[in-house]
Amino acid sequence: MLKKLGLGITLTLMAAVAFGAATSNFWQNKNVDSFLRAQTALTPTTVYVALDTTAGSAQACGTEVSGGSYARVAVTSSLANWAGTQGAGTTTASSNSSGSTGTTSNNNAITFAAPTAAWGTIVGFCVFDASSGGNLLLYAPLTTPKSVNNGDAAPSFAAGALTFTIG
Repeated sequence: MLKKLGLGITLTLMAAVAFGAATSNFWQNKNVDSFLRAQTALTPTTVYVALDTTAGSAQACGTEVSGGSYARVAVTSSLANWAGTQGAGTTTASSNSSGSTGTTSNNNAITFAAPTAAWGTIVGFCVFDASSGGNLLLYAPLTTPKSVNNGDAAPSFAAGALTFTIG
């Protein structure tokens, strides 16, 4: 993720690859129920990306940032916004996932509001099914934790920076 600061300084924030362990207990349970128990499938029309200052787990996101104009970022669940498993940028209706890695990533930048207070050191991110509260779906650490301070430019995950491997 690139975060541009004043004076031409650019800090790089990279999301770590999220492996199968990065799925939440809720996500795992909903998929077992859907595939094997004929229950309603987990199909959120929008997911919400959150930032945390302590590490998350399958049970809960870490300590989510709060205050200072922070809000989760809504990303519509669509072929245009998330790559098929065959590679980044696969966006057309005919590009249903056909890869062999179980990996997807964001096709577009995911940009948060510019901070109006210090957000602390961001160590990871989480994906929820609601703009506040809701159910944790996925979580992962950043490759390198980064401090976000009052007056910094709006943090943004570049296209392809959030990568999930479900397997």
